[in-house]
Amino acid sequence: MMTSPRASRSMILLVAVVLAGCAGDPPPRYSGVSSASQMTVNTGKEADKIPYRFVTRTDWKKYHNIIIDPVTVYQGADNQFGDLPQSDRQQLARYMQNKFAETLRERFVETTGVSPGTLRLKLTLTGAATTTQVVGTVTKFDLAGGPYNIVQSIRGGRGMFSGSVNYAAEIYDASTNQLLESYITHQYPNAMNIGATFGSMSAAETGVDKGADQLLELLK
Repeated sequence: MMTSPRASRSMILLVAVVLAGCAGDPPPRYSGVSSASQMTVNTGKEADKIPYRFVTRTDWKKYHNIIIDPVTVYQGADNQFGDLPQSDRQQLARYMQNKFAETLRERFVETTGVSPGTLRLKLTLTGAATTTQVVGTVTKFDLAGGPYNIVQSIRGGRGMFSGSVNYAAEIYDASTNQLLESYITHQYPNAMNIGATFGSMSAAETGVDKGADQLLELLK
């Protein structure tokens, strides 16, 4: 029996919605992250991107300086790098270091000295996935990938064959070494972001960009 074009489109969209609902491999509560035992399951805002979090009541406005520790590349057995080469992991860590420093300088004076009113930020790169070249771009438009990516874009989900980045952020009072907040996050570009499909690491880097902006908003 022949299927009408309208029915075919509806079937494709239905499959896209089902796939979108099943998509994503959320990060675990990485056992090697120092504050992991203090984090709890996030049931609040952006729980899909920040599955675990530790929060204290903190007046961020009393902090004006920040120390950003060198980004650590996570070596635990529960990492989510897959077969990503160590060289790419180190390259992404350097990108993260520079991007977070650049973004947070809008709000803080970056320093290496400990004094009252200073935060210390510890970032641990725990996983990354590359964008499948050519396919990642084509699926923004073809009959299979297009509807899926549109649905994911609306939902704020990850695009088909798109890369991503996972990391832990831990924020301390530098003077007292008290943990103020920590979280594990999974970041990726908007599912219809075509620019983030060029270059195998471009989506992961875009995820870093989004994560840096997110942290800046948190600390304002």
